[in-house]
Amino acid sequence: MNAWQSKMTDIVDAHVHMGPSAEEAVALDIQKAIGVDKTVLVSIQNPANGSGLPQSLYMKARHPDRFYVFAGLNHGEKLSEGRVRTPSLVEQLEGFVAMGCDGIKMIEGKPTSRQMMDIPVTDPYFADYWARVEELGTPIVWHVNDPEEFWNPELLPAWARKQGWGYGPNDVKKEQLYAEVDEVLARHPKLRIVFAHFYFLSADLPRAARFFDAHPTVHFDLTPGVEMLYNMSRNPDATRAFFLKYADRIVFGTDIMSRNTIEEAIFRAGIVFRWLESEDTFRVPKGADFLLGQPEDGIVHGLALPDEVLTKIYRGNITRLAGDAPRPLDVGRAIAECTRIGAIAQGMSNTPAEDTEAVLVARKLEALA
Repeated sequence: MNAWQSKMTDIVDAHVHMGPSAEEAVALDIQKAIGVDKTVLVSIQNPANGSGLPQSLYMKARHPDRFYVFAGLNHGEKLSEGRVRTPSLVEQLEGFVAMGCDGIKMIEGKPTSRQMMDIPVTDPYFADYWARVEELGTPIVWHVNDPEEFWNPELLPAWARKQGWGYGPNDVKKEQLYAEVDEVLARHPKLRIVFAHFYFLSADLPRAARFFDAHPTVHFDLTPGVEMLYNMSRNPDATRAFFLKYADRIVFGTDIMSRNTIEEAIFRAGIVFRWLESEDTFRVPKGADFLLGQPEDGIVHGLALPDEVLTKIYRGNITRLAGDAPRPLDVGRAIAECTRIGAIAQGMSNTPAEDTEAVLVARKLEALA
């Protein structure tokens, strides 16, 4: 296997997904294999099965110096039309902070999430939450939108079609999602947000620059979205100039999942490392995971960024937002939260709470306490 390893050290991967807690060893092996020092677990909650956040809390408890946790919101009450009760979004936020979570992960802005819960982020449902996030200064990793070709059936990649990520005339439009974000930021200009996948503006760097200039507290992460690499490889000189100008606003991430094989994880991280560090022209390796598409889909041109810029992208920018080290976890609060999540899942799906990942993690945490 011929994979690129970074020349840099003390790297923080700011966008990773943790599967079941049983994948603990795999997650640790991936972290070691790709050569990162710390990982941000972005933890989207699935209120119907009790997964998403609990397993990330478990990793934080077990490896407190290695894992940050950005907690997703639980919308079980809305999704169940009131059959279950959940704390308000403000109460959830305050609970996450008190527990020792390092930030918030939001998926509310991806069109598939809008299909599940058709509530704009400008709705009164979110109003108090936004105000409190701004007041606390809690950082957010936020997925808003998808690649523009997802709205065009002729251009929709096969791997995206397989995931159900093609959108039609009845789905929310890309520009509407951007307009809603603009409204949130106008109301709350101090929000500290990392927009995932370069905010899906990789094909329009002038627009990305205008967005950065208008909103000085926002950032973009580099999680592929393989279209990001292809879009920005069309004019590598312009891309490099953008990265040099906005070096304080760009955050490294891979979107690795703990279910990835070690080979897939090495390739996924390696293409980003190679793109940022080398002058090479290359394709996605054949051993990469299917979400990166086929090698013949496009060419990547390296940016050969200077070390001082790489240091900011790989570590400095995310630690400025989330801290030099992960916050300590209050295990008692984490146990209570996992137990509550399990009860919500039981109420939504009739799955016994004891069979959920949430309660499984609660039991493991009790053994650690």
